[in-house]
Amino acid sequence: MQDLDNFLNYLSKELNYSEHTEISYRMDITNFLNYLEKNKIDYKKIDSEVIRNYLKYLDEEKLKNSTIARRICALRTFYNYLLNKNIIDTNLFNSIRNPKLEKKLPNYLSYEELAKILNNIDTSTKVGLRNRLLVELFYATGCRVSEMINIKVSDINKSNNSIRIMGKGSKERIVYFGEYARDYLDKYLSIIDTEYLFTQESGDKLSIHDIEYIISDLVKNLALKTRVTPHTLRHTFATHLLNNGADIKTVQELLGHSSLNTTGIYTHVSSERIKEVYRKTFNR
Repeated sequence: MQDLDNFLNYLSKELNYSEHTEISYRMDITNFLNYLEKNKIDYKKIDSEVIRNYLKYLDEEKLKNSTIARRICALRTFYNYLLNKNIIDTNLFNSIRNPKLEKKLPNYLSYEELAKILNNIDTSTKVGLRNRLLVELFYATGCRVSEMINIKVSDINKSNNSIRIMGKGSKERIVYFGEYARDYLDKYLSIIDTEYLFTQESGDKLSIHDIEYIISDLVKNLALKTRVTPHTLRHTFATHLLNNGADIKTVQELLGHSSLNTTGIYTHVSSERIKEVYRKTFNR
């Protein structure tokens, strides 16, 4: 459908949304369009009753509130696009409230688990060196996987150990890395000659799926209690910062969160650490 293709192109080219987000939006919007087609309803002429029936249909499908909220968000964005292009007169999804989400604490690694992953990587090969640097930078910067794949060598400022990151919605920020990551970065840069920092052996930049596979492969034989994904390393970065006294506003800036509420979930994890210390040190 042309309007949907144009919308996804707009997300990619003008808003710099990640490939992962585009795929999710396409899937969610297509689900709604298929529902409308099945019920012989024009997507440009929906009313409140149509939306209520669709939400009832999603509820009957036993979908999680988080999935329903994501679909509403995708449809709200799509219909705002149609509204701005004068294809429709009003966006009824702007008046639809998202369902209350279940509070889900982010999983993160202990220092021992993280060290176990890092020490298990053979850095004697180019691929191993790349993978070690990849994990080091995930932990050092808290970058999203969609941001990591787009780091160019020219984005790195070695004079102050920083990287320029293009985040969600084309928002630029600066992230920093320490001496551990710096050592592996220097070694890796000395053996590559590519535009993007993280590439396949062919020289093509890694995809989100490539990095997810790399992380999964690195931990598959380590018998860790925590399920590890690229996002787990981002959670670990934020949680360790807070556990060591960083203020939440700084963590918000480093993560690239537009709202402090988004960062707030990490304070729940951090508070568990506080409770643990309290219980161990206060006898009564």
